[in-house]
Amino acid sequence: MKPSFINDLSVPAVAAPMFLISGPKLVIECCKNGVVGTFPALNHRSTEGFEEWVIEIKEALAAFEKETGKKAAPFGVNLIVHPTNPRVQPDLEICMKHKVPLIITSLGAVSDLVNSVHSYGGLVYHDVIKKRHAEKAAEAGVDGLILVSAGAGGHAGTLNPMALINEIKQFFTKTILLSGCISTGNDIASALQMGADLAYMGTRFINVDESMADEEYKKMIMNSKAEDIVYTAAVSGVSANFLRPSLEAMGITEELWNQAKKIDFGSELDAAKAEAKAWKTIWSAGQGVTSIKNIQSTQVLIETLLEEFKEALTRQKDLYENYC
Repeated sequence: MKPSFINDLSVPAVAAPMFLISGPKLVIECCKNGVVGTFPALNHRSTEGFEEWVIEIKEALAAFEKETGKKAAPFGVNLIVHPTNPRVQPDLEICMKHKVPLIITSLGAVSDLVNSVHSYGGLVYHDVIKKRHAEKAAEAGVDGLILVSAGAGGHAGTLNPMALINEIKQFFTKTILLSGCISTGNDIASALQMGADLAYMGTRFINVDESMADEEYKKMIMNSKAEDIVYTAAVSGVSANFLRPSLEAMGITEELWNQAKKIDFGSELDAAKAEAKAWKTIWSAGQGVTSIKNIQSTQVLIETLLEEFKEALTRQKDLYENYC
């Protein structure tokens, strides 16, 4: 059964939580314009600061709804559920305190966490790259699965989205979100046509005014093609997709990025600091960069996605009438 909020969205999409990219401004603008906005808790250096961000988002959306009479899309927080992240529990407690509508979990699906979120009426979506991970998350009682397929930005998988979604839908009947190279309204329509309930978009939201990405980062995305995306574990020990020029600028050659190494955040660094150190100048993106040629406001982007989505549905209607 689909969650009721999907029917209230302008476009059936979630702006993915991007490390060092997503912050309150991006989340607020997404939600005000009818797309689910999310951010990683670890994007703020402290749990106290994270709570300030949650309060800022809640107050801004409440004010928007009061002023306009319109309903904002829900927002979400990404929690890294991994032993190396000491902030999981304190950040979860902040989410419970403020009843964050949507929690996105990564690197571990834990039933206790799911139950904690369910206790206040929140939803838990978990990202997966293969069937085994999806089965474990389903057992933990998550409300939705984010299928991170080949070509997605960040910690992507290697499976074709059609194969992945068909495999997961054989046993999972709750909400399905599809991630991987979704950059246009036509892509969103394609994701739904394949059986997803929501499109999960990361890279496309890097190039908006409200993202925290460096301007050079945004320019590199506009100048890159799908073939410029490199899938490697050489940055932090976990395989992810990165922009080739940013790897080369840091002296990471093809010989180095073909190496695999064990996850090791270091004895002096916690998970957040280690990831930040690695990702600050080595920039992640998905193969969807090939469709991104500009920088615009979040509002304009979502308006464009909506128009493209409507056009795609019209074409589908024409196909239906032709063949049926």
